[in-house]
This record gives sequence, structure tokens and C-alpha cells, in this order.
Amino acid sequence: MLMKELEELLNLDTLSLSKALLGWQLRLISLEGIYEGIIVETEAYLQDDPACHAYRKKTTRNAPMFGSEGTIYVYQIYGMHYCVNISGNKEGVGEAVLIRALEPTKGIDLMKKRRNTDSIRNLCSGPAKLVQAFGINKEMNFWNVKTHDLTLIAPSATIDEEQIVTTTRIGITQGVELPYRFYLKNSRYISKK
Repeated sequence: MLMKELEELLNLDTLSLSKALLGWQLRLISLEGIYEGIIVETEAYLQDDPACHAYRKKTTRNAPMFGSEGTIYVYQIYGMHYCVNISGNKEGVGEAVLIRALEPTKGIDLMKKRRNTDSIRNLCSGPAKLVQAFGINKEMNFWNVKTHDLTLIAPSATIDEEQIVTTTRIGITQGVELPYRFYLKNSRYISKK
């Protein structure tokens, strides 16, 4: 059943996927333990979008965005932090969804140690924070949520449209007017309102 739900999710276009991921859990099974968190904030990056890494062409860096749906894209920002994305659309189309924030649910003590904080609210309230908290790294580039230990778990309840806020993305300089950021309205774990 889970694989069927996951396949249906990943067959959505990237913009729809970005919204539909809200409420799903991101799970990483590692040697240290299991990390899980509910996805509470995402951003879509489409190939015709000037803020998208695949806007101009396929490169070595952005190649995972062109992978089959569900391919993991891990990249570095500001020379020190990493972000994790899940490719959307079909293979050969460079698009992805940035996972911006999670509500931690499992592995919280491990996350606190990795992030050097006792604030549960601050563990995964930003794309670089959640990558650090989970121990996601560049070696996970090209993994796929359908076949690897970084995966998705379906929500226990449906997220209603009125629970979702649609707004513009943050932390970018191009395509800032595009309404491609989504978050759960009542979540206290998002990166920014």
C-alpha cells in the first residue's frame, strides 16, 4: 500500500508535489538510528524558473534534478550548508522540491546532539538545519526515496487545502514573485511566516 501511495505522490507535477508533500514524513535509517520528521514546509523549483538550478541546462551539480521522480538532490549553499530536494516531474526534466522544514518526530535526542541545541522547535526549522539534524550528506545525492534509506512515509490524515499557506519563496534573488512556497498554517516548526 505504501509503495502505491508513494508512486501516486511522485507522479504529480512538481508544483503539486511540493504541496502534496506537506504532512508526509521524511525518514532516514542510519547506523546511528532512525530520524523522522513531518514535512511542514516546501518550495518548488521548476525548469522554466530563473531560481531553479536546472534553469539553464543540465550540469554535474544539478544532474539529480533530471533523475527519475523521487531522486534525492543534495547541494551545498554558502560554501558550508547543505539542502535536500526531491526531484519531481519526469526523468529528463530538471525540477525538484526543496524540503524547507520538518516537525521532528523520531530520533530527537540524536538531532539535538547533531544540532547542539535542546530546542525541538529549532532542530529542523530550515533547510540546512534539517539536513544537519538528520545527518544527510552529499553521498546521498542520486538516492531515490523509493529505494533507499532516505524515504517518505504517508501521513496518517489528509491535509485539507485550508491548512496550507501558499506564498512566495525566501532566500533567493530571482523568481521571488512566484508563489512556489507552501507550509502548514498552524505549524510552529516552519522556517519563517
